[in-house]
Amino acid sequence: MEIGLTTFAETTPHIGTGYLPTHAERLREIVEEIKLADAVGLDVYGVGEHHRKDYAASAPAVVLAAAAMQTKHIRLTSAVTVLSSDDPVRVYEEFATLDGLSNGRAEIMAGRGSFIESFPLFGYDLQDYDALFNEKLDLLLNIRDHEIVHSQGKFRPSIEGRGIYPRPVQEKIPVWIASGGTPQSAIRAGQLGLPLTLAIIGGSPLYFARMVELYYEAAAQAGHDLNTLQVASHSHGFIADTTEEAIEKFFPPLQRSMNGIGKERGWGEYTHETFDFARSIDGALYVGDVETVAEKIILLRKEVGITRFMLHTPVGSMPHEDVMKSIELLGTKVAPIVRKEIDRWEALL
Repeated sequence: MEIGLTTFAETTPHIGTGYLPTHAERLREIVEEIKLADAVGLDVYGVGEHHRKDYAASAPAVVLAAAAMQTKHIRLTSAVTVLSSDDPVRVYEEFATLDGLSNGRAEIMAGRGSFIESFPLFGYDLQDYDALFNEKLDLLLNIRDHEIVHSQGKFRPSIEGRGIYPRPVQEKIPVWIASGGTPQSAIRAGQLGLPLTLAIIGGSPLYFARMVELYYEAAAQAGHDLNTLQVASHSHGFIADTTEEAIEKFFPPLQRSMNGIGKERGWGEYTHETFDFARSIDGALYVGDVETVAEKIILLRKEVGITRFMLHTPVGSMPHEDVMKSIELLGTKVAPIVRKEIDRWEALL
């Protein structure tokens, strides 16, 4: 059971003080967060790609590279790379470079993108949303598997026998398929034999058990070794010494962030009642003290089959020291509880 973190490098005003971190400040904080996550024994850290004012990381590979030389063990991944609006050649070159700098710890989490700012920015039509992703994923996997690439494309110029460099330290850089929970994405990942990441950020996490079943069924039908496959979750949350402290510090920035995005997407108001259900044992928020969060991660492993859990914190901007304390608790307190229980449980199976 791997445990780690993700971030979107949010840059919104702090609740209470109104302090607005600069993009540069937030990026430097993320490098410090990755260093701490490595030091406390966490397995993975992911940085999401966005192209808007309230997020600082438009180039995740650059941020991860800054941390690569200051860490030793933690795996470094995008979360996600918006592959539909990017060039798979450049994506591969950037993450192969990261792999070299980190001595084999780079991963790519590829997705269509729930934020769409990159499409008009780079000149792509949203009507081609799915076709773009499918073509570019095929090319990325082609590059991963072959040093000399031959490809034909509709959206990207063809490649006729060109070498793509540098090559990575790993035999193959892991490429994860990121999904918001659609059956089609789970099935596609299974057919390709790629690891799957599920964004479990609303409703009941147990709903995603069916997505995992579909994933493994598709992989089995395609002839892949199920023992080599992985399923990750990405969920919002925050850990403090007490559940009361976690609620007090996390709810206000979360509410403002969710309501801000909600206005763009036509969602209803994010209320404290919504929050209280989401942080309950049946909800998708991992907010509370060490024991509360550990219990929910264990449930997710047992009932859904997650093999990697990634806590996304913060959601709206929070004081850096609070984020660092949450990371410390995840690594030194929560992860040992989860790993011990999962080891005990699997030994009985």
